[in-house]
Amino acid sequence: MTVAVLFARADSIYKDMPHTDVWDAERDARMYCGHAPVVAHPPCRAWGQLRHMAKPRHDEKDLALFAVAKIRELGGVLEHPAKSTLWPAASLPAPGTRDEFGGWSIMVSQYWWGHRAEKKTLLYIVGIEPDQLPEIPFVMGEAPCVLASSGRRINGKRTKRRPEISKREREATPPSSPPGYCKWLA
Repeated sequence: MTVAVLFARADSIYKDMPHTDVWDAERDARMYCGHAPVVAHPPCRAWGQLRHMAKPRHDEKDLALFAVAKIRELGGVLEHPAKSTLWPAASLPAPGTRDEFGGWSIMVSQYWWGHRAEKKTLLYIVGIEPDQLPEIPFVMGEAPCVLASSGRRINGKRTKRRPEISKREREATPPSSPPGYCKWLA
C-alpha cells in the first residue's frame, strides 16, 4: 500500500522509501487529493512553544489544519512538537482520550528512534487501534544533544551544556521512525 507523506522536507528520507508518495514544498501538499493514508509533518513554528519568536508565512498555520483534516478523512499519523498549540486549536485528543473521528494521541521521544536530541513529540493517529502499533522502542538515559541551549542556571550555577543540533536536524525525522509510521498504516 502507498502512504502519502505530506509536508516533507525537500531532502526527506521518505523520498528513498518504497510505497511513499512524498509531497514537499515544491509539490505543495495542499494539492494532495489522493486516497492513501497520510503521514503528515506540517510546519510547527506557528504552533510551537517559541511561536512568539517565529516568522511563519502568512498561510503557514493553515497547513497543519489541512493535515489534520486529511488524516481524519483518510487515516494516518500527524507529528508535531509535544507543546504544540495545534492540539487544543484543532480539538485533537489528549493522550489517553479519543475524538469523534476515532483518533487518539500518544507522546513519544524521537530519541527512542535514534534522534540525537530528546525531541518530545505528539502523534495524532487515525485508522488503527493502539494495540495494532508495532513495538515502540524505549530508550532510557539522556540524549547526547539538545534542541537548543538555554544556558540555564540551577541554584546559581550554569548547567552543563550538551551540543546543540542544527536546524536541519531539528526538522528531520529519524531514519528508523518513518518506516515504522508507514508500516503502521499498511
